[in-house]
Amino acid sequence: MLNPKLRGIVYATAAAALVTGCGADDIASPGTGGNITINNPAAPPPPPPPPPTATVTAATGCPTIGNPVQLTDDGTITGPTGTYRVCTLPARLTASTTLTKVPGLLYRLGGRVDVGTDQGPTEETSDPSDVVLTIQPGVVVFGGTGVSWLNVNRGNRINAVGTAALPIIFTSRDNVLGLNSDNSIGQWGGVVLNGRAPITDCAAPGAAPGTIACERQVEGAVDPALYGGATASDNSGRLSYVQIRFSGFVLSGNSELQSLTTGGVGSGTVLDHIQSFNSSDDGAEFFGGNVNMKYFVSIGADDDNLDTDTGVKANFQYVLAVQRQGAGDSIIEADSDNANDGQTPRQNTRVANFTFLQRNNTGNLTAIRWGGGTDYSLFNGVLVSPNTSCLRISRPQTASTTPDAAIDELGSPVIRSVVAQCGTPAFVGLNGVTDAAVAAIFGSGANNNNSAFVPTLTSLFVNGASETAVQAFNASTVSSFFDATTYVGAVKDANDTWYAGWTCNSVTATLGTSVTGLCTSLPTF
Repeated sequence: MLNPKLRGIVYATAAAALVTGCGADDIASPGTGGNITINNPAAPPPPPPPPPTATVTAATGCPTIGNPVQLTDDGTITGPTGTYRVCTLPARLTASTTLTKVPGLLYRLGGRVDVGTDQGPTEETSDPSDVVLTIQPGVVVFGGTGVSWLNVNRGNRINAVGTAALPIIFTSRDNVLGLNSDNSIGQWGGVVLNGRAPITDCAAPGAAPGTIACERQVEGAVDPALYGGATASDNSGRLSYVQIRFSGFVLSGNSELQSLTTGGVGSGTVLDHIQSFNSSDDGAEFFGGNVNMKYFVSIGADDDNLDTDTGVKANFQYVLAVQRQGAGDSIIEADSDNANDGQTPRQNTRVANFTFLQRNNTGNLTAIRWGGGTDYSLFNGVLVSPNTSCLRISRPQTASTTPDAAIDELGSPVIRSVVAQCGTPAFVGLNGVTDAAVAAIFGSGANNNNSAFVPTLTSLFVNGASETAVQAFNASTVSSFFDATTYVGAVKDANDTWYAGWTCNSVTATLGTSVTGLCTSLPTF
């Protein structure tokens, strides 16, 4: 029997072939009486441009990046865009290191690569020196094996700051070789940031959640990779203008890494302008901590696009999520129902200015899934989910309307200026929550919410006339992190192009003119 994910890809490919085979010549005659007028459908958006021709020549050798950190020259690798020098990172960076942009050179992860060593849940005078991995704009790092992944340990940092013209790309070996299609997934591990901010679901029996005794192991990791502590403002570094492609390999058991995984990162960590493309698990998952992120694009994730767990306090603004046809699960999944879901800190996640395109009608059968007692808020959103429910809520604590500071409970989820096109039923309650209670929480007809919305999005995700007419909520009144906007959705209009240039394109979503071209190809800058 085919794996369900693989079966979805096969079905989607077969469906696409059938559609391609139909054209104007296939229209049956409607009859012979009188004049006939055929109104052709609007032309589809143009396909992404072809990949660039081979122009890259391999660098002559690997740079010296510091003592004792050394690169291994592993020869060259050739793909459709040219030939590159391959410089493999050591298994552990023991001193601050900079990966420089060198024409014709790629950096390789030969397996798990650690940035520094774990310095524990607190800052100690006996800690070793912090290790900072700096990655220059335009650098490409690829996973040389399926189990390759980058792990930034507690007390250390990453400084991967690209630009709109020179984004940083983390990708797979097959992407370098030109072997990937727009349905390829799960070819290496991903990027993991660990920190010392509070979490729940402690690994040690009897440990108090939210304290330095509460630690967890990174999901999917075989060897120790710990996160957690009590420093809400902890700093694990910065990721800006970054693409993470074809990630999510299974590392152990049934656990997978996502494109981006954070564990206990604090508010000192900076995350913005990040694209996840074709993760075999989630686009990004955040385990505990205090997380802030703006400008996130998740395309083609095979599970959820935005997954939050274990007591995270999170703010996200300008989020664009598009599923592949026949693949993916929920757009949002927040917390799991388990024996620890009454622990504090209780999750409180807030998402503002989002556009979600739910294309799959299998898996959880819902676009947004809340459980485990999470507190959650949605502001200024557009959700297109015509074949599945829009919102599912599990457990009375998740749907609670009574604030209770003693258990870190803020009350009922908050939804303001969110419009949605929903399947039937639009709202689902589970484990003690009724469908009617979920519908009341969404509150269609109040607070500028509408669950019977008919979208008029253009270019797949850009606001049209109906979206523009929705009155926006001022999210800056909730947190200073949020910008005050006059519109709902992630993209205001055709002049709003924050997502373009630094992202890559695919048949799933064309994101405008791209400096890196197709996601299935490497750039030649």
